[in-house]
Amino acid sequence: MGEGRGKRQAARKDEALKPKPEAMRIAKAMAHAGLCSRRDAEKWIEQGRVAVNGKVLTTPAQIVSPSDKITVDGKPLPQAQAVRLWRYHKPRGLVTSHKDPQGRKTVFEALPPGLPRVVSVGRLDINTEGLLLLTTDGALARHLELPSTGWLRRYRVRAHGTVTQEALDGLRDGVTVDGVHYGPVEARIDRAQGANLWLMLGLREGKNREVKRLAEHHLGLTVNRLIRVSFGPFALGELAPGAVEEVKPKVLADQLGAKLAAEFKLREAAKERRQAHWR
Repeated sequence: MGEGRGKRQAARKDEALKPKPEAMRIAKAMAHAGLCSRRDAEKWIEQGRVAVNGKVLTTPAQIVSPSDKITVDGKPLPQAQAVRLWRYHKPRGLVTSHKDPQGRKTVFEALPPGLPRVVSVGRLDINTEGLLLLTTDGALARHLELPSTGWLRRYRVRAHGTVTQEALDGLRDGVTVDGVHYGPVEARIDRAQGANLWLMLGLREGKNREVKRLAEHHLGLTVNRLIRVSFGPFALGELAPGAVEEVKPKVLADQLGAKLAAEFKLREAAKERRQAHWR
């Protein structure tokens, strides 16, 4: 009897120590559920696709709690999952989108079976290949893709034409192309291959088609292959095209730092993963 009572008391104590579900803005709740990024959530709300307790929202400022019934396109909001991150080797010819109006095959249709619902950290153009990060948490995706995070994205670029290292060095302070300003870019010539050059470019902003615009409109080159080889501390390495490999929660926590690791409960996820391994 005493042993059973002790177990019940310990269980109640553990339950009391668990963090209570928090109220948050609707866009953040949708992002944490891995349905989309906060930015996309705000767009969906403006389009009248989101309702709370049966009432269609008109503003993303709405605060929701775990007891609220949230629907998107008439379907219940999925439950938030543990924060996880994967490295994915995106092949050429895939669109980084959940749905494509032109009917082209998407990254998410090509993923290996068995993965939970994920969103991408930023996007890669249809003809760009290489490293794409995937996560279960849209809020984490948004954080990682922001220029303020400061993570360098490195690309291998094969281009037809000629360019000098001096011209590449001119990208260090940033340039303006067709009225769009691009921040500092690290660039060097890797090697020549016939009529083509292989370049290495590193940038932190990741604006739409930035590498191609800089190479073609500023340097006068014609890009015929573009491979992202790293995103911050995560590298493509030997990952085969179409393959996916999960980043361990502890590694992700170490890279994000203590504050963000705590916000996304990554230490707890790492502990649960270890416990599950030894069960």
